Amino acid sequence: MVNHVPARTLNDGTTLPAIGLGTWPMDDAQAEEAVAGALGLGYRLIDTAANYRNETGVGRGIARGGVPREEIVVTTKLPGRHHGYDETLASFEESRRRLGLDRVDLYLIHWPLPASTSTSTPGAP
Repeated sequence: MVNHVPARTLNDGTTLPAIGLGTWPMDDAQAEEAVAGALGLGYRLIDTAANYRNETGVGRGIARGGVPREEIVVTTKLPGRHHGYDETLASFEESRRRLGLDRVDLYLIHWPLPASTSTSTPGAP
């Protein structure tokens, strides 16, 4: 199938699909089916998170989807409970392992919690 999903180019030249498949609130089985089906329909951006508890299913769906890995953008997210340098590295590796991928294309902070690491007012120096 020809991919008709438009892409957007970022300032650094990276391109991202303009639309993607979000996997909340799917469980692993639902995510596997949805991701495999979405890839077949032309989706190339797949979004998940450790907090969704479906990264294993998302990874299985990617494996079943029949699309070369380099054509797919996979996003997952750092849970708030894992903020901190060592915690972030460990959480990332756990997500990557659950996904069954050698890399994640975009890793986001799921829910920034500045109050948990600072007592200053947001925006204050």
